[in-house]
Amino acid sequence: MASQLGPAEAWDRTVKAAVAEQVSAVLLAGDVVDRDDDFFEAYRTLERGVAELTEAGIQVIGVAGNHDVKVLPRLNEQIEAFRLLGANGVWEACHIGGEGAGGVTVWGWSFREAKATVSPLPEKPFERAPGINLGLLHCDWNAGEGSPYAPVAQRELDAAGLDGWLLGHIHKPDVLSVERLNGYLGSLTGMDRGETGDHGPWLITASDGRITDVTQLPIAPLRWKALDVDLEGISEPNQAQDRVLAKLRRLDAELSLRPSPPRALGLTITLSGRTELGQQAIETFSVEDRQSIDLGADARHYFIVKLELNTRPVIDLEELAKRPDPAGLLAARLLWLDREEGDAERDRLLAAAGKALREESDKATWQGLGLAEDIADPVDWLRRAGYRALDTLLAQEAEKN
Repeated sequence: MASQLGPAEAWDRTVKAAVAEQVSAVLLAGDVVDRDDDFFEAYRTLERGVAELTEAGIQVIGVAGNHDVKVLPRLNEQIEAFRLLGANGVWEACHIGGEGAGGVTVWGWSFREAKATVSPLPEKPFERAPGINLGLLHCDWNAGEGSPYAPVAQRELDAAGLDGWLLGHIHKPDVLSVERLNGYLGSLTGMDRGETGDHGPWLITASDGRITDVTQLPIAPLRWKALDVDLEGISEPNQAQDRVLAKLRRLDAELSLRPSPPRALGLTITLSGRTELGQQAIETFSVEDRQSIDLGADARHYFIVKLELNTRPVIDLEELAKRPDPAGLLAARLLWLDREEGDAERDRLLAAAGKALREESDKATWQGLGLAEDIADPVDWLRRAGYRALDTLLAQEAEKN
């Protein structure tokens, strides 16, 4: 099972996707292998994929990163169809696709040693070729001087005069688009539970001398996900497992709609909400439960890598709302949120909160984040914020007493 979840399987899925999409080239932004002495295993895996891609008429082009500074040059010598750019620390260009303005030119530079403390970007702009010009580089983007992994500033990328930069080094992918083809591609699969979210290759489409589409293919065989499960309202500890299963079934149904869904998911589960049964609930998850969660014969494999408890004690809002102090006034407003739509006090509270949020999100500090638009359920957002504030007020009271 483990062999079907690692980088080799992710590479195999990438090769199959490239052939299916009939791409012109596959670009590798370095750190293709995890260790610089991993030649033989890397050779077998990469050679098999390159052979399949070459047979389909697909070019394979890459640059060496700090992890594969020894391996990729050797692979380049052994695998004729693999093209390593900038192997001598000198920028090289490679042409893809149609002739002239209809093609794409890729500019690349490779690590010669495991450390590169100086930016590899030239002082002058590149001498552009006709058509689209893209940079392929393994680097430490905007890390500042002193980084041992080819520190590069955004101003240098801008000054280079290319149409976009495809970067390697950081495992978490950036959000790339036609308008912003500039950032980290990310690893083909998440290597540990901290690397949550989608992983997989990017499909870049060009036509008539311009980029027309940029899409990530989330085809990693193993996915890491953080899951929050609200336990509020449970009457028995084992109901926590029921809520986890219900959430996972919904997630599994969504993943099943993908062309290449993951084989397995590693979960960091946080049990939250207001309940007095939190500790008892977490104890119902046995070692076997954590190793494998059974959703049925056709479902993918789910396992828990970390189970956290973040529940809060139940608060009697009705009783607390009788008090004339700040905690009592806040409790009363939380009760308003439970009323039906059309209630005057509830609607007035929501309107005031919406106005305050819009005014705050319009400030220059938060420009571009879309704070107001991101809140799909203002009632839930207000309830969570209100309870956090109420917890703080009651904790302060407890400290004074």
